Amino acid sequence: MTIHWNNLYNTILIDPFSRGDVDTLNIISGYATSAMAFHHLNHFRNENPANIPRVNLTIGMVPRDGMSISNHRGFLQLVNNDFSTNFQCNYVFNRPQVHSKLYIWCDGNRPIIAYIGSANYTQTALHTVAQREIMAPCDPQMAFEYYNQIQGDTIFCNHQDTEHTIALVRDNYRRGMPSGQESSIEDTDTNPYNCLPSVVVSLVDKNGQVQKTAGLNWGQRDGREPNQAYLQLSPAVYRSNFFPVRTVNFTVLTDDDRSFICTRAQKDENGQAIETPQNNSLLGEYFRNRLELANGAFISRADLDNYGRTDVTFYKIDDETFYMDFSIHDITN
Repeated sequence: MTIHWNNLYNTILIDPFSRGDVDTLNIISGYATSAMAFHHLNHFRNENPANIPRVNLTIGMVPRDGMSISNHRGFLQLVNNDFSTNFQCNYVFNRPQVHSKLYIWCDGNRPIIAYIGSANYTQTALHTVAQREIMAPCDPQMAFEYYNQIQGDTIFCNHQDTEHTIALVRDNYRRGMPSGQESSIEDTDTNPYNCLPSVVVSLVDKNGQVQKTAGLNWGQRDGREPNQAYLQLSPAVYRSNFFPVRTVNFTVLTDDDRSFICTRAQKDENGQAIETPQNNSLLGEYFRNRLELANGAFISRADLDNYGRTDVTFYKIDDETFYMDFSIHDITN
């Protein structure tokens, strides 16, 4: 039996589709992230927008650990908007929970190739070298039978009853919380993420001004969509390992309950800015809305002063999930 441990992302998630005899990938994974799903599907979209495989993801450990708010919102965005014809996400809701990791490439409903092993559907497991995983080929028909057996205990992430059926948990509770204590997401602390590692990212340049055709005003040039924007990172931040390198997507949850898939971009391999890869206008639209400005308006230093803040604070929940605080209360912590 062959065992794979190098280049799992291509071996398991990319190369089988290039054979030309499969069109659907069915996945069971104990844990998964919306950033991984976006990264995977966007890979195919960048190669050929007219030829993207169908990915059906089942996440198995939800009965024990719940589903993080940021990933749930990310999956909803992918299913309902970004990849509505190519992606479906289900959560196991009945016990016993499912810790299996199984990847089955199919031609429609006919299983062709299957892999089983230790790798969850996360960038940490499959795309980066943050931890060691192994995967091995297995019998496709038996794997598909197991996959179908699990489906009876799942619910679509975008089903109208999902948020009443599973426990949605605040992301920071997923660090070191005993099982069963994560389900309470109500908290009197205005910022329960204060305990996590954080960095401050300025929205103004070294002269204290909002850049005229960069940063939040990146789109304020002829020929560009005026909402296009990015967040410029200081050298101290982009040279650190706080954010993942530019080849890794990550989810950003905001203090007003929005979420974005983000990536680092520009200049060197680390990336000196943060952008929203599916649409460079999303950040600009978001900040204009927070500042109560018209869509596409120029953002000035006075606009930030009137709002009450010239920076944002990022809190690191894990390697693929961050919390961005642009609130104007308790910003000194």
